[in-house]
Amino acid sequence: MSSLALLIIYIAVGAVLGIALGQLKYKGVGLGIGGVLFSGILVGHIANQYFGLELHVDGVATAEASILHFMQEFGLILFVYGIGIQVGPSFFAALRGSGVKLISLAVSIIFLNCVIALCLYFAGIVTPDAMVGMYSGAITNTPALSAASLMITDIANSFTAMGKDVAELGLEASRVPKAYAVAYPFGVCSILITIILIRVVFKASIEAAGEDYRASKNQGHDEPIAVNVEVVNEDYFGKTINDIPCVQDGTVICSRIKRDGELSVPSKDLKLQKGDLVHLVGADKYISKASVALGTETKDVLTTHGSTISVRHLIVTNNHVMGRTLQDLNLEDNYNLVVSRVFRAGFQFMPTPDLRLALGDELNVVGTIENIRKAGKVVGNSSATMNHVPMMPIFIGLFLGMLLGSIPIPLPGIPTPLKLGVIGGTLVVAILLARFGDTLTKNNMHWRLPTAALSAFKEIGITLFLTIVGINAGANGFWNELTHGLGLHWMAWATLISIIPLVIVGVIGYKVFKVNYLVLSGVLAGSYTDPPALAYANGMYKDSEASSIGYATVYPFVMFLRIMSPQIMLLIVASTL
Repeated sequence: MSSLALLIIYIAVGAVLGIALGQLKYKGVGLGIGGVLFSGILVGHIANQYFGLELHVDGVATAEASILHFMQEFGLILFVYGIGIQVGPSFFAALRGSGVKLISLAVSIIFLNCVIALCLYFAGIVTPDAMVGMYSGAITNTPALSAASLMITDIANSFTAMGKDVAELGLEASRVPKAYAVAYPFGVCSILITIILIRVVFKASIEAAGEDYRASKNQGHDEPIAVNVEVVNEDYFGKTINDIPCVQDGTVICSRIKRDGELSVPSKDLKLQKGDLVHLVGADKYISKASVALGTETKDVLTTHGSTISVRHLIVTNNHVMGRTLQDLNLEDNYNLVVSRVFRAGFQFMPTPDLRLALGDELNVVGTIENIRKAGKVVGNSSATMNHVPMMPIFIGLFLGMLLGSIPIPLPGIPTPLKLGVIGGTLVVAILLARFGDTLTKNNMHWRLPTAALSAFKEIGITLFLTIVGINAGANGFWNELTHGLGLHWMAWATLISIIPLVIVGVIGYKVFKVNYLVLSGVLAGSYTDPPALAYANGMYKDSEASSIGYATVYPFVMFLRIMSPQIMLLIVASTL
């Protein structure tokens, strides 16, 4: 059997075992995707001991090592690109409001992680290669591991060219994944311990935190509601739909009217009569104003069943519609349709005339089936388009990411220039394209990926990366390092790198900044970009939105800084060697 076939078998076996291991949970806590790292170590060890897998011979990487390295980095590139595309649209919005507070907490954790790691090095406790490996594992961040490994290699090559012994300086790239692997489990545990510790010490109520979050959310977000109102105010007899308070400015929508037992879609110039039942949609404060003016709310149901009109969702998929406003489409005059709501990325809001449409927007329309069908052809309404994966934008994004990541940033006195690297460059480009790409290409090219494709990108990418990291560590003597080498030593110090910053910042966030406990739990998980910890935080309350928002708000900033931080630490170390 060819060496390529064997490598794929090793990867497949490691992935299958790891995914199964990650699904095992105790009281709702499991390794998640981190399970493939440990199964990879096992597979790598067995392959080395019993099947002759050699990744280094006399210090030189074998062909098998080169193949694994490519597949490992390509997997991580796919994962990071998917993350960038996912968070790109909300990245800049996170800078506003409470996002700055949450991001500052996450950045503080990163800063303290780095300070403790550097202190361990300058105190002579660990070598540079072990330092960044422990750091990456303690914060459970795989892109940081990749950035650290590449930077160690670059610095080692520079010092080798100067005639220095890189082994004596502690710049062996093979040590980085070993230190990462022993530190990783305690990184996951540290987040869980901190979340539980804050809850116990400060007697935080999960139910109260959930209610507080819901109250603050409703205060800042006017989600549309719908009411049925009977027209009994004589002042509005003979007046038009457009004369109803808040209708003209678009803050209230009248999507249907029932008169003499017949349901229809009203035009804005339709004159009201006594006893008309109107269906109004809008934010609570505007709906209240309109219903009080017209008459009284009624429990009568204005169902479309048995009538000539229907309610349907139309999905925006037509390139020529994206970027245009609802006023430009003018569905009301052109097709006698009323747009009562717009759904985007899980949120619903009012269809104001100046709203610019984007790929995947869902328009809740009311009208006849025939007119809805005609309007559907205009906006696209193609599920096939939403399920189609646009390949050209993906490869353009990867190309631009490679270019950006390869740009050297020279620093005085440092032998190796700072780089975003292929991982950092891919992340930055993906975020920018997801946010501004449609506008820059005048909606001729779209960068968002269908949900299923996005999930596949991330899952395949991170599974490949972690499995191969484990195989590399296992084949390069991980077990021997753990039992007879410095493994336990790294494990102990990595625990300090992981838990001290979490406890300090967690307490400050909860007691000083008064951050909601559920949101703070998400921030702590997000500061280590740790899915298992997020899963635990999400499971604490019936609605996982609060913890998920905290995680998503800090994630893009944390991911970028986690990629850069090991490089910066190594540059600081290199300047002293």
